[in-house]
Amino acid sequence: MPRVLSCIQPTGSVHLGNYLGALVNWVSGQHDGDVYHGIVDLHALTVTETPHVLGNQTIELAAMLFAVGLDPNVATVFVQSHIHEHSELAWIMECTVSYGELSRMTQFKDKSAKREGDFISAGLFTYPALQAADILLYDADEVPVGEDQRQHIEITRDIAIRFNHRFGDTFVLPKAVHPKAGARVMDLQDPTSKMSKSATTDSGIIYMLDENSVIEKKFKRAVTDSDGVVAYDRENKPGVANLLDILAAASHTTVENLVDQYSQYGPLKKDAGDAVIALLDPIRTRYHELMNDRGELARLLSIGNDRAREVAAQTLGRAHNAIGLLPRI
Repeated sequence: MPRVLSCIQPTGSVHLGNYLGALVNWVSGQHDGDVYHGIVDLHALTVTETPHVLGNQTIELAAMLFAVGLDPNVATVFVQSHIHEHSELAWIMECTVSYGELSRMTQFKDKSAKREGDFISAGLFTYPALQAADILLYDADEVPVGEDQRQHIEITRDIAIRFNHRFGDTFVLPKAVHPKAGARVMDLQDPTSKMSKSATTDSGIIYMLDENSVIEKKFKRAVTDSDGVVAYDRENKPGVANLLDILAAASHTTVENLVDQYSQYGPLKKDAGDAVIALLDPIRTRYHELMNDRGELARLLSIGNDRAREVAAQTLGRAHNAIGLLPRI
């Protein structure tokens, strides 16, 4: 059974695109491997400047992960900052990666260019070292990533190979794998763009905690086109195709089974909204139960934190021994 690591930052609210595109697969895949899911709050420090926000976002994200169906007794759900080994191994990783390797990382170039003239955290530059620590601490065999993160897995492998060459076989070399394809959810107001919390407006984003009336309104105002024909054509009819994709995913059927059932956009929009509401209702109920019982939520998190800490401590100990650091007395 492969050990699989997937992480998520506690920045912004979870939306329908996150759920149907990724979290559904986390839930269905938790019995297929030894899965670790980290809430990587330390990474979020590169964009966090307001006090007392990050902790709230972390607990809210934890509640959502359990609410969508992650079982803490099966999947190891942990908070990055609660496992001090992440920060300790990150420094060792920084000392094992070169300045040149970090400077070639595409994400650093892109993000720093977008923030030109603003404060650019050095953490954006050294981010891959912490990410390498996240992965290597858990002896991850597989790391499901999209193409935009593949370079981070490659540099993690390079760091691990260099460390193993210098100090002896210590780290498992992770493999980047393409995650199982989830539903492709586009913005309801801009159906040529993925639903994203970085959008300039939230009018086309369905958040997991949106009230039913808000969801109905957003679907009612979803962009389609002027020809009035319900057909699945992503290139020429992206808005209609997006509604069909969402309805199919939310109602656990296929687009082929749906497309001939509609001759007008209004009923398609209404049914898509109703299906999403039916899908999200039990998730929101469980989420609010957990948020109103912080003791239970803390207990669920502690299960994963304890399990993660045990593995991380062993891996960091191997690294210390390989280097030859003076043992603690």
